[in-house]
Amino acid sequence: METYQFVNEENLDQFHKMLLARTRNGFVIVEHNEKLPYVVLTKEKKVINHSLHLFLTCITFGLWSLVWIYLIITLSRKKNILVAVDEDGNVFEDKCLSE
Repeated sequence: METYQFVNEENLDQFHKMLLARTRNGFVIVEHNEKLPYVVLTKEKKVINHSLHLFLTCITFGLWSLVWIYLIITLSRKKNILVAVDEDGNVFEDKCLSE
């Protein structure tokens, strides 16, 4: 396996630890490259049961609507991230644009 000079064992360990943490969090690997160590991960959007949240909002006199709005904002989008090692050997994570 041919790797570039800026990648050493310590950087690869950090890279694989970050990947493991993200896959445990529900992300799935879409694209992977070992020569230039980077991985594109995706997490599908979740389905929200709006009728249940409407019912809970009515019962709590609107207080549950704050939770409902938070869930809509955080769970209703598909998330793509890039995990890679840069030229200095630092592991980083960046958001990717969704289609």
